Amino acid sequence: MRLYAIFAGTVQGVGFRYFVRDKAKKLGVKGYVRNLPDGTVEVVAEADEETLKKFFSEIEKGPPLAEVTDIRYQFEDKDGGFADFEILY
Repeated sequence: MRLYAIFAGTVQGVGFRYFVRDKAKKLGVKGYVRNLPDGTVEVVAEADEETLKKFFSEIEKGPPLAEVTDIRYQFEDKDGGFADFEILY
């Protein structure tokens, strides 16, 4: 299963990508996180449904310095075969 999410607000320059990567690695989630040019952060994550829902609940507020004002997300029945979870630049 795949989670595709876009986080808006104060989400760049506050350690958001590292926060997401650490949570993903802790839970065994695969995929990536990256900053987008419009100031949002994109997360694409794959795992079983239960793990993805736990992962989403752990990242939805972001790290302490972040202020998430909007999240657009969807769960999809896809699997892209990611080998790890990484930060893309």
